[in-house]
Amino acid sequence: MDDTGVTKNRFGLVGKDIAYSFSKGYFTQKFSSLNLVDHSYENFDLQHIGEFKDLINKNKDLKGLNVTIPYKESVIPYLDKVDQKAAKIGAVNTIKFTEEGLIGYNTDVFGFRDSIEPHIEKHHNKALILGTGGASKAVAFVFEELDIAHTFVSRDPDTNQLSYDDLTQSIMEEHTILVNCTPLGTSPNITAKPSLPYQFINNLHLLFDLIYNPEKTAFLKEGEAHGATILNGHKMLAIQAEKSWEIWNSR
Repeated sequence: MDDTGVTKNRFGLVGKDIAYSFSKGYFTQKFSSLNLVDHSYENFDLQHIGEFKDLINKNKDLKGLNVTIPYKESVIPYLDKVDQKAAKIGAVNTIKFTEEGLIGYNTDVFGFRDSIEPHIEKHHNKALILGTGGASKAVAFVFEELDIAHTFVSRDPDTNQLSYDDLTQSIMEEHTILVNCTPLGTSPNITAKPSLPYQFINNLHLLFDLIYNPEKTAFLKEGEAHGATILNGHKMLAIQAEKSWEIWNSR
């Protein structure tokens, strides 16, 4: 409750270097359109996940949080409970504040699945997931649900993962879905892109970039230039945001 006696419903985003955030603008507009004058959404820019505990202790009136890069995995030990699906994925992007404590959920899976599924055709049966952070785990979870074989690509590959140097013509042509889960290409560094042999992309490929700003990343531009179908992360973010709102308002 503030000085005027109005109960405040505060929400926000936890991440690092998140001034560009989609979520703040989205929810601010949503609250305005619904005339929810007692609701607010703000960015909590943490330089280290260790600051999360202090954030919670100093902001007792928070009702819910979203979590973005690079804390979707490292935030889990700070939670009191993790939803079964989020636990299986190993990443959390939505936190609900309850009387029983902080509960973690993953709404990225809903956003990614609903965004990509309408564009999947029969020949889209193998995927390369670029990056191994928290968002990539939700992407892999969806591919498992859709029975699409997938392989992670990393600059520092683990067992059963590929490095970017491993990507031959045959691998690129065999894997007709490419998903960028790295931050490469995010504004203002819009010329950056994953180090792929783009010459092997063709009109059978589907490229999905979780980035939404810019609307068409260097990764997507390269794919489009070679005839591929391209999708950015804007719709995914809107869907996962609405799912977060649903979770925060559920009993």
